[in-house]
Amino acid sequence: MEKARSFYKRYLHNSFFFCLVWAFLLNLIIETLARKGFQGLVFLLDSPIVFLYNTLIIFAMLVIATVFRRRIFFIVIVTLVWLGIGITNGIILIQRMTPFTVKDLSAITDGATLLTNYFSKTEIALIASGIIIGVIALVILFIKAPKKPKGEVNFKRNATAALLIILLTFGATFGLVKVGLLSTFFGNLAYAYEDYGVPYCFINTWLNTGIHKPMGYDEKKVKAIFDKSQYAEDGTMKPVQTDVDEDYPNILFLQLESFVDPMLFNNIKLSEDPIPYYRSLMKQYSSGSLTVPACGAGTANTEFEVMTGLSVKFFGPGEYPFKAVLKEKTAESIANNLKSMGYSTHAIHNHRALFYNRNLVFDNIGYDTFTSLEYMSDVPKTPKNWAKDSILTSQIMDALKSSKGHDYIYTISVQGHGKYPTEQLIKNPKIQVTDAPNEELKWKYEYYANLVYEMDQFVRELTETLARFDEDVILVMYGDHIPALDVTEGSYDAKNLYQTQYIVWSNFDMEKKDMDLTTYQLAAEVFDRIGIHTGTTVKFHQTVDHKSKDYLKDLKLLGYDMLYGKNYIYGGINPFEKAGMRMGVKTIKIDKVVSIGGKYYIKGQNFTEYSKVTLNGETLKTIYLGPSLLGLQEEVDPADAVNMKVSQIDKSNKEIISTTE
Repeated sequence: MEKARSFYKRYLHNSFFFCLVWAFLLNLIIETLARKGFQGLVFLLDSPIVFLYNTLIIFAMLVIATVFRRRIFFIVIVTLVWLGIGITNGIILIQRMTPFTVKDLSAITDGATLLTNYFSKTEIALIASGIIIGVIALVILFIKAPKKPKGEVNFKRNATAALLIILLTFGATFGLVKVGLLSTFFGNLAYAYEDYGVPYCFINTWLNTGIHKPMGYDEKKVKAIFDKSQYAEDGTMKPVQTDVDEDYPNILFLQLESFVDPMLFNNIKLSEDPIPYYRSLMKQYSSGSLTVPACGAGTANTEFEVMTGLSVKFFGPGEYPFKAVLKEKTAESIANNLKSMGYSTHAIHNHRALFYNRNLVFDNIGYDTFTSLEYMSDVPKTPKNWAKDSILTSQIMDALKSSKGHDYIYTISVQGHGKYPTEQLIKNPKIQVTDAPNEELKWKYEYYANLVYEMDQFVRELTETLARFDEDVILVMYGDHIPALDVTEGSYDAKNLYQTQYIVWSNFDMEKKDMDLTTYQLAAEVFDRIGIHTGTTVKFHQTVDHKSKDYLKDLKLLGYDMLYGKNYIYGGINPFEKAGMRMGVKTIKIDKVVSIGGKYYIKGQNFTEYSKVTLNGETLKTIYLGPSLLGLQEEVDPADAVNMKVSQIDKSNKEIISTTE
């Protein structure tokens, strides 16, 4: 008994020792949750220095408790923060392949809107109840937890020790980076978390953001990237009106959600090929492997690279430019490049307009119109409640017919999105998984394969429709990333997990030219084949040697100057303004308001299930009766009827996206 008391007084009663032991255990829990098969201990044994370094990070936060009288409360708060990060990361890795980052917190409102796609109502209720109980418990703990009496806290000693431990943590960071045991660049975010530990990587996604200012950044260095002959007459790269009357084709990009060749998954066997049509197109038209910046999630970053010609690798790990710089800043993209050539520019997405801030970003980078799910009526849905892609053919054709001149259309599909169910949801499926490692994977892959089969049918319908269109069209199709399945490099017969497959289809004769590309090179390569050379990054990719050691360094320099720097490439002033983007290519119009039996009905054009009657900015109870008829389900003053409008409403947060008279 005396030995036990002596041990307690010497070690457990010592707050610093307790914090160190507790940090070690917390880190072991966090790393275990981050690894399949609960291999946190394996990480400790394989990489003891890195594991202990991550323990030091947590320890440095815990020891701050020693300067407070309410030590237990402070330790509990720090513990809950790190356990919250660890548990959230573990849950996210079940749903997708990209780990939890600080940037996910900025997307928390978007994530909340997808809860019903990933969790049952019971699970959501349990999560909410757990949060409420946790908050109540913290309040009780703050009131009831013991605190050190005044005079028992040696503030100077403890503060000095805590400061030394924090400085040691910073020193260890720089030292381990220098010797190569840590890295500040994450080529693969998922692998980085596995190699460098969750605490270090999570903090890195907080501190390492944007594009860091390149060494020696100045006007001379930026301007030296291009030859003088490549600049406009005023010595800048501002896009100016050129080639407006040239006979260029309509340009379409089709980004297919989670679309890859399922036959490349070598851990399963399928009853038949799910994408026979897409495969036939790859044999007939220019195609190849496409290196994308996302893995299992991160659609918007693939869009960013294609639209801007810049790499998201220049940004902080896990960062979404759509959620950061492009939310606030106007910038160059292929949309405003083509606009300077007389193109009308359109974006289409069969999901929410507000997701990834697309309703703001697309306006900032040159799109004339954006047709989101809220502007589509009678949309078919998958068993997991995602919009099917078959709706997109009519939307694309509407955009093509909306203007008399050339059209550029960027379409983002959503049908292939996870979460993929672990039980059979599709009865009598067209594609069956005949062999899989286990029952859960069988149903996941079978559900995915049948989604992809329907997407293949959509591609057939779209290309056959475009083939009959009386204007030249070039259509670039590709998957945005691999699906959020249990895919490993060993189970996917591609170069790596960042490979999808692209096709350059056209309804006119083009030479077949197969090559592997990255998403930030894709637009420039396609434009080069049809004689378009407008745009800063377009010119860059078309003229520089991609194997040069300065290729990516100069591209990063351009990206910094264009998005964060002094705009030397544009003569010192950002020349881009908001496009004044309109939501939808079809005008939503009220023809008349009629009263029948004391109830109001709104007759008009192009209503959808997301159309609601609004009065003085207030949303009224509305029932969708068809594309030309809405019913009002509440009473209004007859004198106010003439002031009623129709608004498209985001179902998740009830935000008004746009309003028509």
